[in-house]
Amino acid sequence: MNLIDRYVGRAVLVTAIYGVFVLSVVLVLGNIFKELLDLLINRDVPLKYVLLFMAYVLPFSLAFTVPWGFLTSVLLIFGRMSADNEMVALRACGVSLLRVCMPVLAVGVLLSAFTFWINAEVAPRAEQAMRDSIATMARSNPAALFVPDEVVGEFRGKKIFVGGKKGNELSDVTVIEQDSGAMPERIIYARSGEIESDEASGELQLTLREARFEQRDAGNTYDFSAIRHGISVGEATVSIPLDDLVAGHLKHRPLRSYTLPELMAYLPEARGNDAGIPVLTEISKRLSMSLACVAFALIAMPLGVTAQRKETSVGFGISLALAFSYFFFVVLAEMLKEDAAAFPYLLIWIPNVLFVGIGGWLLLRLDHK
Repeated sequence: MNLIDRYVGRAVLVTAIYGVFVLSVVLVLGNIFKELLDLLINRDVPLKYVLLFMAYVLPFSLAFTVPWGFLTSVLLIFGRMSADNEMVALRACGVSLLRVCMPVLAVGVLLSAFTFWINAEVAPRAEQAMRDSIATMARSNPAALFVPDEVVGEFRGKKIFVGGKKGNELSDVTVIEQDSGAMPERIIYARSGEIESDEASGELQLTLREARFEQRDAGNTYDFSAIRHGISVGEATVSIPLDDLVAGHLKHRPLRSYTLPELMAYLPEARGNDAGIPVLTEISKRLSMSLACVAFALIAMPLGVTAQRKETSVGFGISLALAFSYFFFVVLAEMLKEDAAAFPYLLIWIPNVLFVGIGGWLLLRLDHK
């Protein structure tokens, strides 16, 4: 039996590693690279930061591609073994189907433990490190934040629109200065401008040329009749503290950047406000997706045996349908995480329960045939 365990376990594990690699490169890193081209071309971000962003995003991709790659591996290996009559030979030698499945379940448990580590520690820390690196990049290269025909909202109390950019030179600049209620207090229009970072003073200097001001009444920003128009200057400077820039990036820390112990510690406090359901949903998502490898193994083994196909396309097609069904509930729970009536923290467990229940029933049924 040790020989059979090694044969099945090695085949599933090696194919799973190959599947994870292919899925990560083709489905995840390919899309990421398209987004990163914008950073390289339009935002003039140094290549060092681009490579860092790719490294930080990879753990999030592994949380999806490891279960999916393992699912595809089990379908392909069991489909090939069934098509080659290896399953019949094992049954003839007195080896039950459940016994053949033991090494696969062992590999599934190991990969689930690895996925749990990714979801609980690695991915959240990578998310926080990426946010820190964005703030660091913004300090050293603030011009990278400005993209033509886009509104820059990273600055606290200010919205900036740039029509064109060439290096640090900007054109058709609009600056909207807001009050604490996010209402416009002053709007500045400039034909051109220049952005510079002054690390010594800790400020970002935005020099505007041929500028016109629209000043609203500080006491009543809703009184449009009190707006003062036509204030023009040849050159004006808008100073933005770099601390405001960093605060804008780090002010709202998303739940995905919390490690699992941090979420568990935050849960009692969150229950007292509106964040209770989202936090509980995030915890359930981490735990549920960590068990996806075991659930996929139980549903994939009987489906692979009954499919009896060697073709990679058939196995990948079945894995695509199963993975879509599983991750549909993950996306649905994420969309409904603010809706307490939808019980999103329970909704996310439905695919695990279904796959384990249906897969276990199919395995027992095939084993008794």
